[in-house]
Parts: sequence; structure tokens; C-alpha cells
Amino acid sequence: MIFIEMLDTTQSEAAPPKDEPRGCLFALSQPPLMIFLAVIGCLLLMAALHDLLLL
Repeated sequence: MIFIEMLDTTQSEAAPPKDEPRGCLFALSQPPLMIFLAVIGCLLLMAALHDLLLL
């Protein structure tokens, strides 16, 4: 027989408290922000290439 051990999902003392503010990496992991930053980056890249190659 195969026994599968269940993972302990209870809160341990090593887990950060709930009221602690989240950092910048959490904000950057949000998809809407990353899509916005990607669009702005693409617009800046297109403007730079236009200035360098076509003007």
C-alpha cells in the first residue's frame, strides 16, 4: 500500500505576522502592474529605436 503523508498547514512560529507590510517584490509579482510596466517599456523602446534608426 502507498501512504501519502499530509502536509502540515497550520501557522508556525517562523511565518511572518499578518499585520506586517509586504515588500516591493510582492507588488512586482502582481500581473496588472507587470503588464503596465511591460507596455511602458515597449513604448520607450520603440521611441528609442525610432530616434536611433529613423531620424
